[in-house]
Amino acid sequence: MSASSRPRAVVVDDSHFMRTLISDVLERGDVDVVAEARNGSEAVDVVADHRPDVVTMDHEMPEMNGVEAVEEIMSRTPTPVVMLSAHTDENADVTFDALDRGAVDFFTKPGGEVSTNMTRHEDQLVEKVRVAAEADVGRGRGAGVARTARRSDAAYLDRPTLVVGSSTGGPTEVEAILSALPVEADLRVLIVQHMPDWFTGRFADRLDRNSDYRVWEASDGDRVGGGDAVVAKGGTHMTVANYAGGRLRLRLTDGPARNGVKPAVDVTMESVAETIDDPLVGVVLTGMGRDGADGIRELKAAGAATIAQDERTATVFGMPKQAIETGCVDEVAPTDDVPDEILDAITEDDP
Repeated sequence: MSASSRPRAVVVDDSHFMRTLISDVLERGDVDVVAEARNGSEAVDVVADHRPDVVTMDHEMPEMNGVEAVEEIMSRTPTPVVMLSAHTDENADVTFDALDRGAVDFFTKPGGEVSTNMTRHEDQLVEKVRVAAEADVGRGRGAGVARTARRSDAAYLDRPTLVVGSSTGGPTEVEAILSALPVEADLRVLIVQHMPDWFTGRFADRLDRNSDYRVWEASDGDRVGGGDAVVAKGGTHMTVANYAGGRLRLRLTDGPARNGVKPAVDVTMESVAETIDDPLVGVVLTGMGRDGADGIRELKAAGAATIAQDERTATVFGMPKQAIETGCVDEVAPTDDVPDEILDAITEDDP
């Protein structure tokens, strides 16, 4: 799809009302809806027939649900998928399952499965669909990262802090990278993933289950020490208020969005650069836009090691590209190599 063309979409939902509503919203947003499907089984065939740029996928459907359909589409006709789900605990878990199977992003239906409030949020939906249409789902996904970064006998620098920023396509990448980092490295990990507040807590729980780090959703005043990792709470900026004795204290702020997002990677990285004088590492992963570029510049000026995901493995290369173009990125690496690059940056040189 060229930058000037209208993305071609397939809308999948078992509700005729919702298919019509979503299609109308997308058409108003200069997205061509080339076909619709009533369930996951139909969706698999329709996507294969029409080869769209993007698919919006409901979850609860007869015959084949949305998660199963995502997996089948990725196997037969890899296509960017945006999951649409109701605002419930169960659907939050299902959404992460869909991301594991290959979906690149998600949108929470305001008001439930059949929502008359969709038009109030149509700009957000259109933006997500247009960004997802640019994603390259043929690139490597983070779920394949091996746990090769573990170095039980390494000598690490004292009290290192790692800041990771990502957006579209990022949750699986962040999970894979964190799961490959040994807790013996004693990192203090700050994660900024563009994600609404309903999902950041669930994301933190998932990371906690699948890594050796203690992971939780950030709260104002939290103390973060070695072996801890926190996820910025959706809808707030996460900053470091102070740092002493190897422990940092968080402050959550409700300021305006930056780069169109909240939490913003730049806000967290800049506060880290200003506050922490121990070893620092900054990482920018997949996502649309330039969030993280200013933060990487500030981290580099503070002496941090800086890493960006490469174009080959980033689902959306926008954020890493903008960071690289600052001239302040030390290493450009595929997802598989990012954990090793992080550990290289905090490993003591041999005498």
